[in-house]
Amino acid sequence: MGVLRTIAIIILAIYGLRILSRLFAPFLLRYVAKKAEKKFSEQFKQHAKNQQQQPREGETVIDKGPKTKPSKNVGEYIDFEEVE
Repeated sequence: MGVLRTIAIIILAIYGLRILSRLFAPFLLRYVAKKAEKKFSEQFKQHAKNQQQQPREGETVIDKGPKTKPSKNVGEYIDFEEVE
């Protein structure tokens, strides 16, 4: 009797999960689709922003580097002596 009861519980659990999955699957898929859409939208905006910052073909862009002062300590100085 215990075996039949266990089998019946397992079968009812499987059918219960199938019914619940049919009820909640559309909500779950809609949630996942919205998250993916939001992620793709953010990536597209970021890509479009990067495209605007890049110069178009044929334009000349001059980037000035940071002004750095040369350091005084460049190394040891050795006098040059000419040997005959």
